[in-house]
Amino acid sequence: MSGTIRRGRAEDLAAIVEIYNHYVAHSAATFDTQLQSLDDRRPWLASFGTGRHQLFVATDDEAGAGALLGYAYSGVMRPRAAYDRSVETSIYLAPDAVGHGLGARLYGHLFEALAATDVHRCYGVVTAPNPASVALHQRMGFTEVGRLSECGYKFDRWWDVLWLEKPLPAET
Repeated sequence: MSGTIRRGRAEDLAAIVEIYNHYVAHSAATFDTQLQSLDDRRPWLASFGTGRHQLFVATDDEAGAGALLGYAYSGVMRPRAAYDRSVETSIYLAPDAVGHGLGARLYGHLFEALAATDVHRCYGVVTAPNPASVALHQRMGFTEVGRLSECGYKFDRWWDVLWLEKPLPAET
């Protein structure tokens, strides 16, 4: 699947919220249980720039008007100063964009941009089981460093969470 990858902008917020809300309603990939509004997500969008916390989107130029196919971002890992050079990364794709290689392209773009900053470690937090997300993270250089068992309750069941880690710059 082709598409243009660029920095996220304010006009992308409605499509970002639509994609995210799909996962809120239909997936344990996020532990949010309430649909998000544009107002809920505006402070989140305002947190991105060109430093440690960045947002990239993939658009489908063939679908017309640059329809949003997905987004990837790096954000605060933990709200204490000593964690500042570590980021949590996430990626969400529109349901019909999954399985076409776009996730690796989009995530790759994010990690390339982060490599030009002072970020030392990237962390992915993945609900388990989710073999597709784990496989994507492993392709991108993440390794599993921890598991929290039955820490989230959604859709009438308990879910584990995997912590995955990627060093930056990439260590060989």
